[in-house]
Amino acid sequence: MTIAPDNARQGASHLYRAMREFVESTDGTLPGRFEITKEGIVLDMMSPVRPHELTALLLRKRLEKVMPEEIVAHTGEPDVEMEPEGIMRRPDVMVIDMADMEGEGAFDPLTLIAAIEIVSRSNPDNDWVTKMRDYPLIGIPVYAIFDPRTGSGAVLTDIHSTPDGPRYATRKDFVYGEDVTIGDWTISTQGLPRYEKETSEQPEP
Repeated sequence: MTIAPDNARQGASHLYRAMREFVESTDGTLPGRFEITKEGIVLDMMSPVRPHELTALLLRKRLEKVMPEEIVAHTGEPDVEMEPEGIMRRPDVMVIDMADMEGEGAFDPLTLIAAIEIVSRSNPDNDWVTKMRDYPLIGIPVYAIFDPRTGSGAVLTDIHSTPDGPRYATRKDFVYGEDVTIGDWTISTQGLPRYEKETSEQPEP
C-alpha cells in the first residue's frame, strides 16, 4: 500500500501531538526532562544536578556581563518547538532578545541567537549527537556544548545543506580555561565545574 505524502505528513503530525501531550502530562511528576526529537521522546536525567546547574548559572552570568541589556541568557521555560519538524527541546541556556520572549507558548527556534547545552553524564549522546542534528534542522544558528565530563566543549556555527539535511559547517573545539566565543560575545571558561570521576574500585576491608 502506498501512503500519499499529505497523509504521511498528517500521520507524523498526529504522532508528534500525541508525544507532546505525553510530555506535558509528565511535567514535574517524573525525574528528569522529556524532549521530543526526530527519533521520538528522549529522557534527560540531567545528572549530576549540582555541577550541571552551576555551569548553567556561571555561563548565564558571564554572558549577561558582556551582552547588551536587551539580550538575555535564559535558563528556564518554555521549550523551543518547531512542530513541522516534530522537534521540541529545552536548551540549558538560550541566548535570545528579550522582546522575542513576549507572548504565549513555546519559543520559536528561529528567534534564538544561540543554544547552549551542558552535557549530562547519564546521556551525553543527547547533546553531542541528536541535538547536534536537531538544532541546525530547526534553524538555531549557534550551538555551544560544555562537557563537564572532559572539561572541554565545542561551538558549532554556519548551517549549510547536506544530503542528510541542514548541518553545522564550522566547529571550534575548546578546553576549560580557554576563552570561548558564542555569537558575538567572548567569555572565560575558567573555574567551570567538572563531574567527579567515577571509580569502580572497592575500598580495602
